[in-house]
Amino acid sequence: MKIALLGCGAVTQAVYVPLLSRRRDLFEVTAVCDLSRALAEAVGDRLGVAGRYTALEPMLAAGGFDAVLVLASGSHGEPVRQALAAGYAVLCEKPLALTRAEAAALPAGRLMVGYMKQYDPAVRRAEELLAELGGPAAVRSVEVTVLHPSGESQLAFANLTQARDVDSGLLASLRAAEDALVSRALGESAPQPVRALYAVALGSICHDLSLLRRFTGSPVEISHVETWGAGPGSVEVSGPLPAAGRFSIRWHYLEDYPAYRETVAIHHDRGTLELAFPAPYLMNAPTTLTVVSPGSGGESRTEWRDVTEAFETQLAAFHAFVTDGKPPLTCLAGALEDIVTAQRVAARYAVQHDLPIGGEAA
Repeated sequence: MKIALLGCGAVTQAVYVPLLSRRRDLFEVTAVCDLSRALAEAVGDRLGVAGRYTALEPMLAAGGFDAVLVLASGSHGEPVRQALAAGYAVLCEKPLALTRAEAAALPAGRLMVGYMKQYDPAVRRAEELLAELGGPAAVRSVEVTVLHPSGESQLAFANLTQARDVDSGLLASLRAAEDALVSRALGESAPQPVRALYAVALGSICHDLSLLRRFTGSPVEISHVETWGAGPGSVEVSGPLPAAGRFSIRWHYLEDYPAYRETVAIHHDRGTLELAFPAPYLMNAPTTLTVVSPGSGGESRTEWRDVTEAFETQLAAFHAFVTDGKPPLTCLAGALEDIVTAQRVAARYAVQHDLPIGGEAA
């Protein structure tokens, strides 16, 4: 399948370039695009791609590919709209968009939203075990802890090419456009703490929201939200799960923490399923699933690992979606659920702290 890449930044260089290089049985990259000519040239050189662009429109018009991978930063709503309208299949990295309006404006087409943790073999194994236990109704609680060091420290090993050639005026206009989208989501008067919380919810915590969708279904209510510490700081979110039990998410940005760590513990009446995720940019580093259950009158603990790379499985799933019609784990509906949940998080925080909230979140 011939594909084009939109966005040649950190995740593209550290993850997608090496994976696409070794999965030439599935994909041929025929075009790359980035606002930075330097990044487009660097990724084009590594993949041996002749088609190199600094704007999406001419790349879509030139064609020569079947699908577009939207890997750029910021809201993806408009580039996804353009790619779908031009008839291309799209794999879009999370989040799909910053507003419900952007999602509603998308034309019909083949759209898959990338939440690689859903494709982690340990997550899929946990889903199977949870189904054997009785599914969402068996869950007493889901408890998530994320220890998030700086992106620079996580990516120091990758020797990334940096973008220093993008016009400052263009960057300012893009930031203004993104701020306008956030205002549409949260209201013009939403203060900076609410906006910053929304950015964390849609930019990072959404991975955990995507796991909740798989394990229990999306939260139907957000009961409590708190933040503390210097920004991005720490975030705590909790509430009831749709079938039974409650969830809690504690997300901490720790600039100098030695390594990324994320744990998701699913507690049920007879034990626990606990997932411990490694840093997301380390290819083939396994997630550990620890299963705690009764055994011979005591406690039994078993560990399960698989080095199959979640990002690679996600790419293969996109290939199967486009070529064979196999539905992806997250399409428009699931991505929209995460946008709505993030807006509920922002609205609950605003209400608790007597801060203004408007827009879609109101």
